[in-house]
Amino acid sequence: MKFIFSILAIIVCGGAAYFSFSQSEKFQDTQDARLLAISTNKTITATADKADSDIVDEEDLLETSKNNLEVATQSVLAMESTGKALKNEVAQLDGEVAGQDAEFAVLAETMKEVEKALAGLGGNVTLENLPDKVSEIQEDIKTRRAKLEELETLVGGAKSSLSTKQEEVQRLVERKDSRAARIGRNAMEARVTAVNHDWGFLVIGAGSNSGFSPQTSLLVKRDGRLIGKVNPSAIEPTQTIAEIDLKALAPGVRIQPGDSVILAKPAGN
Repeated sequence: MKFIFSILAIIVCGGAAYFSFSQSEKFQDTQDARLLAISTNKTITATADKADSDIVDEEDLLETSKNNLEVATQSVLAMESTGKALKNEVAQLDGEVAGQDAEFAVLAETMKEVEKALAGLGGNVTLENLPDKVSEIQEDIKTRRAKLEELETLVGGAKSSLSTKQEEVQRLVERKDSRAARIGRNAMEARVTAVNHDWGFLVIGAGSNSGFSPQTSLLVKRDGRLIGKVNPSAIEPTQTIAEIDLKALAPGVRIQPGDSVILAKPAGN
């Protein structure tokens, strides 16, 4: 029995030892697994923390990138605006250059005309000696102008003398014409065109155009012999109505149409 108990004890002790050893191995495995899990967890936690930190850094970098992008966009817009302004300035400068080219072309043509004109002046006139030639021309102009003023003074005096002489000539011509008119009126002879003995007046075929006036005294003649005297009472340009001076009428004579009428008093010369 003791032997059996001993064997059982040995078996129990062996089983216990085996169990203990088996449990010890399991515990060690569990401990290793736990330590591995803890290490893995720490690693994962560190990795997560690092990822979180990286995410924060990336977010900051993203925000910074956004800000940089906005700044870059504004810069691009500013550069585009500046580019447009530069294009406008370039276009304006191109226009100014074109205008200057046109002005230069005109200036070149003008220079050609000037050179041509200078060549026409003779005397080897060039742009270099042009000021001296201009001075000479100005002096010549002054001299000629002085002579011109002298001539104008002489001409003015001559014109004044001529005007005086013309006025004298005109006065003599008018005097001559007046004298000729008076002589013509003295030689004028009109005709009696109608007679009214009842009322004592007659009509003469001449009037103010012939020099008759209300103060003119007229004589009537027939065949070169005076037969009466009449006085104008109404004078028209081409005819005159005159009253018969019965006292001056020759005895037994009656004035008739066709008788001649002349001035009673010739006009003085």
